[in-house]
Amino acid sequence: MKLVSYKTEDQEHLGLFINGHIYNLNSCDKLIPDNMNEFLWGGDELMDRAKKVDEDIRRGRMEAKEELFFEMMAPVPHPTSCRDGYAFRQHVAAARRNRKVDMIPEFDQYPVFYFTNHNAIQGAGEIECMPDHFQKLDFELEVAVVLNKKGRNIRAADADNYIAGYMIMNDMSARTLQMEEMLLNLGPAKGKDFSTVIGPWLVTPDELEQYKTLPKEGHTGNAYNLEMKCVVNGKQVSSGNMADMDWTFAEIIERCAYGCDVLPGDVIGSGTVGTGCFLELNGTGLLNDPNYQPQWLQPNDLVEMEITGLGMLANIIKKSKDDFSILALKK
Repeated sequence: MKLVSYKTEDQEHLGLFINGHIYNLNSCDKLIPDNMNEFLWGGDELMDRAKKVDEDIRRGRMEAKEELFFEMMAPVPHPTSCRDGYAFRQHVAAARRNRKVDMIPEFDQYPVFYFTNHNAIQGAGEIECMPDHFQKLDFELEVAVVLNKKGRNIRAADADNYIAGYMIMNDMSARTLQMEEMLLNLGPAKGKDFSTVIGPWLVTPDELEQYKTLPKEGHTGNAYNLEMKCVVNGKQVSSGNMADMDWTFAEIIERCAYGCDVLPGDVIGSGTVGTGCFLELNGTGLLNDPNYQPQWLQPNDLVEMEITGLGMLANIIKKSKDDFSILALKK
């Protein structure tokens, strides 16, 4: 099942995406709320009701009115929180190698994450960036999950049961801002808090059963063989696979929930897949060829991310009319 959030006349709704069409869930079953946040708080009970509607529409057992005029939103437009992990060893190792530092052994000991701005979530469409964001503006190709159960001190063996579904994530990054503030051993903050893109829809775990594979040796949780790629202005720049995650989402959730509550509506990203950002690609390119020309995102660039089973997420980078710079305020 694919769940979407969308607007009609500035009112938000929850819908099903079926064969290229959108159907409003609440109009098909009045017990299903007409927004994603309330729906996620309903846990498995509401998920099962939505799956029945989905099946009834697909089998022609229900006459459902198709939405014709709408604006797509992020599938989870108002997350209760947004964390981003660091699950792909290939990306971490390459980034450290490019900085001429050793691979950090702690990566293999426990999964880590940071909190990003859950109020800066957006879906497909335009991403407006300020002047400082264009100082080494980057994409990051990731997978994200959203939870639909409250939990605390969850064990990895049980954690996949808390996942409502999967989405593509683009963890947008302003690298100059990020690198400057992290010199003070805090962050990332301003380098990340302007936009995190998820979408185009929320795919429930049952749709990914056919892609299931084994996690890495010594790890616990579901793993999926999903091809991942990013195309910028029609040219493919990144290629990876979700199966390359060293830390599973189950293990990341276990750490997130240690000593604190995780909530329905919490979004958690995987971290960047290997080759999944210009920072890594530029570093590798310069390491191999001192004449390599680094590439960063520019105004009007088209960024398209595609992951097997999860769809395609497209954004156009736009320059703000505001020329204010916080980098210029440095003492």
